[in-house]
Amino acid sequence: MLGNSSSPNCTLSSPPLLGEICKLFVMVLLIVAIILGNVVSLLVFLQARQFRTSQGYLKTSLALADLAVGLIVVPYSIYREASSLASGMGQGSSSYSIPSLPCFITGPIFAVCTFVSITTIFLLSVERSVAVLKPLHKRAVITKRWTVWLILLSWSVSFLLAVVPMISRSDITLQYNPCSKMCTYTFPAGRLPGSTWNVMLLFPAFDFSLLGGTFAINFITFAAIHQYCKARRQLGSEAQHGSHLSSDITAAKTIGILTFAFLASFSPVAVFVVGSVLGYQWCQFSFYAFWILTSNSCWNVAIYSAWDPKFRQGVRELFSKPVLNSASQRPSRSTEGDSSAPACVAVLKEMFHPENA
Repeated sequence: MLGNSSSPNCTLSSPPLLGEICKLFVMVLLIVAIILGNVVSLLVFLQARQFRTSQGYLKTSLALADLAVGLIVVPYSIYREASSLASGMGQGSSSYSIPSLPCFITGPIFAVCTFVSITTIFLLSVERSVAVLKPLHKRAVITKRWTVWLILLSWSVSFLLAVVPMISRSDITLQYNPCSKMCTYTFPAGRLPGSTWNVMLLFPAFDFSLLGGTFAINFITFAAIHQYCKARRQLGSEAQHGSHLSSDITAAKTIGILTFAFLASFSPVAVFVVGSVLGYQWCQFSFYAFWILTSNSCWNVAIYSAWDPKFRQGVRELFSKPVLNSASQRPSRSTEGDSSAPACVAVLKEMFHPENA
């Protein structure tokens, strides 16, 4: 999200061709993994009725943010790098620092998706904590309608945060950075970062504040689950409510792993942003920092597949022959008008239809 494409320390005189080709190959693999993984996630969340819950809507929002990175942000970087290799341009070419309209689209989108990801993980933690601590009040406190409004609010706030640097400082712009191979916020040529760049610290401050709150909420949730398990063992009631507790533990573990994964992927970018504000320029480090964060967009589906039995069941149902055959036969049935509607339409109806308690 932050870089200095105009600094001479951030350029390489003659980058090895093989290294650039390998980086481009990794980008292509990454875009395939992001798109396929998140498309499968969205299909599972839309098709399986067990995911038409507040938690399912939040995971759908998270998958949409990750998919936007794969459909908009990464393809532009691949296009720029492929054009550079095809024309034989070096990484230090001056044409890279020319502002372009696509950067004013892909740059904020990448920032928005990053903010949406951590905000959604925070909301998932809150939802799971309420479900564990106040199970009898969950339906009244966390409704589908309130979840939808929170999702819309998170996207709106994330967009405002993404454009704050350009609104607050006229000398901050978006340019394609040949080091990070991303469209990043930059300052004019010949100017070093000063007090005007302090606004960029808003990004790591916002993310780490939410991450800290997420870890605190997860700690409280796991502490409550531990106490509940201990009380059940003392009462000798292991057989009662076992499936409900197991579901809560699984969901809490999944959200905890999502939090750790985002922390691991965002930390290098946070270090780079703080270093850039202080005047340091790290060319190679910026590439690894930004693309580690980008790779987080394909980690979520792997985490769901490894830790969430309901998600694995949804994937099996999605690609199993009986489900596919029944889905193809649904339009011929006139008795069930609602079942013949597309899954996305059914989900939208459930989102905005009043709760039936």
